[in-house]
Amino acid sequence: MEQEKVIKDLKNKFSDKIKEISTQFGEKIVVFEKDSLLDVFRFLKDKPYDFAMLLDLTCVDYKGQQNRFEMVYHLFSLSSNLRLRLKTRLPEKEPSIESLTGEWKNANWLEREVYDMFGIQFSGHPYLKRLFMYDGFEGHPLRKDYPLRKRQPKIPMRK
Repeated sequence: MEQEKVIKDLKNKFSDKIKEISTQFGEKIVVFEKDSLLDVFRFLKDKPYDFAMLLDLTCVDYKGQQNRFEMVYHLFSLSSNLRLRLKTRLPEKEPSIESLTGEWKNANWLEREVYDMFGIQFSGHPYLKRLFMYDGFEGHPLRKDYPLRKRQPKIPMRK
């Protein structure tokens, strides 16, 4: 299976949901509407495309832009040795997107990391809780508006 065929089929199936397709460093990038996340990813995961591996998902903060947060997903097809990067944008106020934990088990920790560092809500996530910061931590440290020298509330020591 060639990457061009995957992109063509994706455009045909989701013509109204695909916003842009580009290439960077030889890797195809598909920008899609956030409300079509589960449909697009299930389509790509199924045969014949077989993007069965979610390599990574992360977030980028574009402070000052209308849709401030960009979710970035990296998929890999074991059968055709293809990589695909998918992106979608989220608003600054109440950024939320569907969870992929029902499709890929490793999305659990990846989504928890994005939640902890950026504050993105993943609807349908089974256990959306901080991963790196302690429960009393205020804010999300990878947001560009997070104060550099912010003091956090002290927590009592365990005995």
